[in-house]
Amino acid sequence: MTDIPHVTPGEPGPLQALGLEQLRRRTSMKWRTYPEDVLPLWVAEMDVPLAEPVVSAVTGALALGDTGYPAGTAYAEALAAFAAERWDWDGIAVERTAIVPDVMLGVVEMIKLVTGPGDPVIVNPPVYPPFFQFVAHMDRRVAEAPLGAGGRLDLAALEQAFREAGAGSGRAAFLLCSPHNPTGTVHTAEELAAVAALAERYGVRVVADEIHAPLVAPGVAFVPYLSVPGAERGLSLMSASKGWNLAGLKAALALAGPKAAPDLDRLPEEVSHGPSHVGVIAHTAALREATDWLDALLAGLQANRRLLTALLAEHLPAVRPYPAEATYLAWLDCRALGLGDDPAQVFLDRGRVALSSGLPFGTGGAGHVRLNLATSPEILTEGVRRMAAALK
Repeated sequence: MTDIPHVTPGEPGPLQALGLEQLRRRTSMKWRTYPEDVLPLWVAEMDVPLAEPVVSAVTGALALGDTGYPAGTAYAEALAAFAAERWDWDGIAVERTAIVPDVMLGVVEMIKLVTGPGDPVIVNPPVYPPFFQFVAHMDRRVAEAPLGAGGRLDLAALEQAFREAGAGSGRAAFLLCSPHNPTGTVHTAEELAAVAALAERYGVRVVADEIHAPLVAPGVAFVPYLSVPGAERGLSLMSASKGWNLAGLKAALALAGPKAAPDLDRLPEEVSHGPSHVGVIAHTAALREATDWLDALLAGLQANRRLLTALLAEHLPAVRPYPAEATYLAWLDCRALGLGDDPAQVFLDRGRVALSSGLPFGTGGAGHVRLNLATSPEILTEGVRRMAAALK
């Protein structure tokens, strides 16, 4: 039987456990989209082995043949305990949760509950590209309130967008990315309370994508949207997917504020058929038993943030990284390099390193790239070296 790589206490951190040769054996999107001479630092997959408790939970389920349909509230209970411990928040009521296939499909279902065809959905570009794609696909209209200075929420722009959305005859929603992808911004309690107040004033429903919530830097406080005053009508989507690299094991949770419970009650029964039972088992184990693994990951990510800053200062001083406080993604302003609107294409063609183009992130994305930090220091160093080589 082939050994399944995993990290146990006392071993190297998750980001230092796998070499390039092992990673190239993977068959997922990150490692199979580009030719083998390209170093992939783009899509949100981490170059880590799974935490041992997750491996044990999944292999135990497979050995038992426990591969049927998901049931029960174990996932929600595990998230509630994690939120109480990590965020000092005891506001997750199991009866106001629902299992959904993943965060983005959960976002779609929440927006369907609180808006109708043609209604506006407000986003804060530059933002995760599927926000645009999924909103348009469900026949809603994207309205923009771009981020302000330093990648923070621009409350004046948001109020203007809420006012215009509320002036129509339909219903409006605000799709909040928290922490923000791609900038890594962690919204403060004051900012989120201001969002909630504006949403109530203008009748806009807030749907928060909080998938990166476990991935905040040491010393930084993540604030769940539903924990702030005035957010009682809000809806949130959370998952262990990003924090523990479980994207291939589908499962997420929709959470409703106290006044949004009737909306969640209208969620179609067939939505619960989409999540994977094995995924639910994996996510539950991650939240309950793999927090030490997460802490080791967070330490490695913080070290990689510092490393990237140093590497850019040495090799690409004209590139300006945003001061990310969360996620494992780095948003890089490359406009001073003079590479046009899509520097990622130049880095790919000339340097054979794959980064995410800033263009699909919407307004503010031109001239930027997104780099995935969730890799070994050696691979990160080689990635920046290739970026610099593309300029020669």
